[in-house]
Amino acid sequence: MSTDLEQLLRARLDPLHVAAPASARTRSDNDLNPGWDNHPEQRPAAVLAPIVKRASGWTMLFTERSHETPAHPGQISFPGGRVAGDESALDTALRETFEEVGIERRFIEPIGAWDRYDTITGFRVTPIVGLVEPGFSLTLDPREVASVFEAPLDFLMNPANHEVREAQWQGRTRYYYAIPYEGHNIWGATAGMIRGLWERLYG
Repeated sequence: MSTDLEQLLRARLDPLHVAAPASARTRSDNDLNPGWDNHPEQRPAAVLAPIVKRASGWTMLFTERSHETPAHPGQISFPGGRVAGDESALDTALRETFEEVGIERRFIEPIGAWDRYDTITGFRVTPIVGLVEPGFSLTLDPREVASVFEAPLDFLMNPANHEVREAQWQGRTRYYYAIPYEGHNIWGATAGMIRGLWERLYG
C-alpha cells in the first residue's frame, strides 16, 4: 500500500517549483458554509503535513498547540506558520517544522502541495506533504507546542471518518469538518485540509 500511495502522491500533488499550478484550487473555512463571505485579507502561510514512513503503516504527525500561545491555543494542527522572509512556502514549512518540533530537514523529502486553504483568521495556507524517514528526534518548543501525536494515514484517508459538525458563531450556525482520533479532535482548517488531500488523491 505504501508504494502505491507514494506513487499517487507524486502523481496528484502540485510540483513545489510552480507558484500557482493550474490544478490548484483554493479551499476555505467557508466551503461548508455557502453565503458566508467574511474572510479578511489573506496573509501567506505554509504548513508541512509530515507523513512518517513507519514499517507498521504510514502515519501523519500532528501538533497540539500550547494552551499559552495566542495563536489557536490547544488546537490540533500541522507544523507551520506565516511566510516571513522565507524564499518559498516550502522554506517556511520546513523552518517552522524544525522550530516547533525539531525534525531536521535531512529526514524530510518534500513531495508536493495541494489546495491552498483560506482561514477566517486571515491566512492563505499552502499545505505541503513531506515524507519523513523514521529515526528523527523530537524537540518541542513549549511556547508553541504542548505535544505531538501520529494518526494512521489509512484512518485519515477514509472519508467515513470525516465528520461534519456545527457550531454557533456570531449568532449563526457554521459547519466544519472534524476527524476525531483516539481522544484527539482534529477539526477546522486542519481537518478541512485533510479532506482536501483525500479529494485530491481519491475523490
